[in-house]
Amino acid sequence: MEREEHYDVVIVGGGMSGVCAALAAARSGARTALLQDRSVLGGNASSEVRMHICGASSQGKHANARETGIVEEILLENKMRNPSHSFYVFDRILWEKVRYQEGLDLFLNTAMLTVEMEGKTITAVQARQSVSEQPFRFAAKLFIDCSGDGLLAKLAGATVMRGREAADIFQEPGAVKRSDPVTMGNTILFHAIDAGKSVPFERPAWAHNYRESEWIRNMKFVEIDSGYWWLEVGGTELDIIKDHDRIYEELLKIVYGVWDFIKNELSPRADTLVLDWVGSIAAKRESRRIVGDYVLKEQDLLESRTFADAVAYGGWHIDVHQPERFYTERVQGLPEQEEKSIFLDDLYAIPYRSLYARDVDNLLIGGRIISASHRAFGSTRVMGTCAVVGQAIGTAAAMAVQGGCLPRELGGRIGELQQQLLKDDCYIPGVANRDEADLARQAHIASSSAVADGACAHVVSGITRTVKADSHLWMSESLEAGAQWIALSWAQPVRLSELRLTFDSKLSAEIMPSLSRWIQSKQDPHVPDTLAADYEVALYRGGDLVGEQRVSDNYQRLRVHGLNAVLCDRVKITVTRTRGCPEARIFEIRAYGEQPQ
Repeated sequence: MEREEHYDVVIVGGGMSGVCAALAAARSGARTALLQDRSVLGGNASSEVRMHICGASSQGKHANARETGIVEEILLENKMRNPSHSFYVFDRILWEKVRYQEGLDLFLNTAMLTVEMEGKTITAVQARQSVSEQPFRFAAKLFIDCSGDGLLAKLAGATVMRGREAADIFQEPGAVKRSDPVTMGNTILFHAIDAGKSVPFERPAWAHNYRESEWIRNMKFVEIDSGYWWLEVGGTELDIIKDHDRIYEELLKIVYGVWDFIKNELSPRADTLVLDWVGSIAAKRESRRIVGDYVLKEQDLLESRTFADAVAYGGWHIDVHQPERFYTERVQGLPEQEEKSIFLDDLYAIPYRSLYARDVDNLLIGGRIISASHRAFGSTRVMGTCAVVGQAIGTAAAMAVQGGCLPRELGGRIGELQQQLLKDDCYIPGVANRDEADLARQAHIASSSAVADGACAHVVSGITRTVKADSHLWMSESLEAGAQWIALSWAQPVRLSELRLTFDSKLSAEIMPSLSRWIQSKQDPHVPDTLAADYEVALYRGGDLVGEQRVSDNYQRLRVHGLNAVLCDRVKITVTRTRGCPEARIFEIRAYGEQPQ
């Protein structure tokens, strides 16, 4: 019997964008369901694929650019609990975050099958959970498509883009001359471990034999124990979606053929290595994109454009892989090659108008299917960017439900959406905290000490990261001289219900799990040393202590303290220990409550 479920928001797809959208919607007060057709969350960041979460920093090119908000919370949790970069551990961290979030129901192994419509409005989706054989009908006010392939949007009748647009479509300088259906290919990774003794390998009969191929002898096998992204197939004759199994089978034949060469021709380098894992699903880069009210273009990225309705950002280079990359150097007659990777001079903004379907009234879109040209997609497709887009649309969905409006209509309240995202530790280029309810903006700020570019007043600057030459950070002198404090005071008492502290989590560093030893070698094995570890919050009225909270062993960037409506005229935050750096660092302090009349 079909099980009927009713929600405010239903999200299809449990990759990083879907996870962040679901958590944001639920935390913003919407009753939310997350449908994931796999048994694990994370999409390409899961143990099934094991891709590291790239983002706007573009592997260190852009300083202080790492994504914050929910994805930062998740990655800091993982950094604390998973120093060995185990993707199985990362699976459990994602599951834990979603499964135990109030207001959010998780349905794993649940594939959406059909969509019910009334005009241009989705009323419900039908799905089936494979492990329980349970059919479902999920009705909701709003839907979010984070499925990767945009299946929900397609079935709902949304306008779809696919392939490469010609240069004259969007006047993009790096585009191909003629439009074509070509997409980037799929990849699987592998991983090997050192057995500590000689381990033979015999190539399976079904695998390709590359032992006599001249081209492979010219390849640079830097990391012979982990996979290569040039093992990439599909996007021309083979359709990324319809031919997925054929592509995966070909990739398996390639991987085992390459491994045979590594083991039997590169010895003794690989003599003690044994193949430990090969991806169980081909990782997709590109398939459908959904048309919104605005199509993000290559020029928007190259010129670092900002938008009045910006709600997210990116910075990864325009990274368009060659179609059929594994065969590019060895097969004649492949399609025209577009301009390869272009590194961006700065970050760019992503407008809200690119995050809902143009012709489906109650559908928001996230992940790699947002409204972008193929060229712009080359940057927006990476998971760090997808994650912050997910948080933006999850927050927007909850606001739309509570306001009784459709996603497009929420555009009239874009300032409210932007301010909520900033409050939740997201970053939007060119947008600062202007929250009139934030009592910290009215306070006098003092501190025990401050270095030259780390004035205590920075905690109310409205920006929660260093931007170019502006630190936006309170930084004390050394803790070796004793605990360091910063205080907010008001001329008249205020009744505080919440204090929000944003610490420095070293946003130029990389903290994501990775299969690659090269990526791992660039990381500190511990959580960022700039974070405050032990600190206390003290509330005073007329010099008397009226409230106090102590925190030990903190490893998160954003900490929210409920204060139970304490009447006070001064709040003092004292840092007694960091995760290793010599000084206390805080980017922002927010205070919420009321000013008694």
